[in-house]
Amino acid sequence: MNILIAHALPTPLVGAHILGGVICTLSGLGAMASDKRAGRHVRLGSIYYWSLGWVCASATFLGALRWSDDYYLVILGVLSFGTASIGRAARRRRWHGWVNTHLVAMGLSYIVMLTAFCVGEGETLPLVNKLPHVSYWVLPSLIGMLFIARALCRHRKVAAF
Repeated sequence: MNILIAHALPTPLVGAHILGGVICTLSGLGAMASDKRAGRHVRLGSIYYWSLGWVCASATFLGALRWSDDYYLVILGVLSFGTASIGRAARRRRWHGWVNTHLVAMGLSYIVMLTAFCVGEGETLPLVNKLPHVSYWVLPSLIGMLFIARALCRHRKVAAF
């Protein structure tokens, strides 16, 4: 019986995990691209946060089923949701310097989420599978950090006026 449950349960869970990841990716992009004010940015940010929570929870369960192969995905999921939680708390509680903390933490959560995707699925993606494996770990951070730096610079220019 346990063998049947172990084989039957992951398929719908994997599908829900993938759907959560797509929702997370798209809502995160939408939040980043929208004007930073009440309305669209806040709605999309909330969708991003809660779908990331689902992705982290489902990755933890799926990773536990294949711990020796997928433990690093559990770690990345927890890091991603943890940094998003810091970014959300900074905004909601208006910590000193909350805008910078929010920008960096939410950006890092997105980078870590994409890193987990690249590391887990990079070898199955056309063109990406031609890159060395280490690039799956490094490229999301290099590209993402440029976007975070740009956002921080733009925020400083806006705040100066």
